[in-house]
Amino acid sequence: MAQDATVTWLTQEAHDRLAAELEHLSTHGREEIAKRIEAAREEGDLKENGGYHAAKDEQGKQEARIRQLKELLRTAEVGDAPQSTGVVESGTVITAVIAGDEETFLIGSREIAGDSELDVWSEQSPLGAAIIGLKVGDKTSYTAPNGREIAVEVTGVETWGGQ
Repeated sequence: MAQDATVTWLTQEAHDRLAAELEHLSTHGREEIAKRIEAAREEGDLKENGGYHAAKDEQGKQEARIRQLKELLRTAEVGDAPQSTGVVESGTVITAVIAGDEETFLIGSREIAGDSELDVWSEQSPLGAAIIGLKVGDKTSYTAPNGREIAVEVTGVETWGGQ
């Protein structure tokens, strides 16, 4: 399953969860924040009104999340997790030795993982970009944001089970 840089793979469960979040934020969330802003406005001087400024900040964050969810859902490829063929791709669980430590993580959008304890690495992250397309046993390295070169060996690729 080839991935376009603008397409995000999501399970149906993740898509439904995000669509419900978008619906909630776009309706009840906006109503709630508007009521909080109005209540804070009625308290008087807006320059010294911490509640007003906090509500406006929260409104900005909420609107950013709404935009993010709309774009994500618009470009999402929804379906079952790809059946592992031993190749690192979006939606697979990877076990790798990274700088000498074994780690297990999901490759894809953090939105896929939901409540899972599993770490998630984007395909666009330095690590994700370095290992996409590799097979079990392949070795590579990537440059970390701090400039260090970090060795990676893929030791396992599994189908994402959703937990």
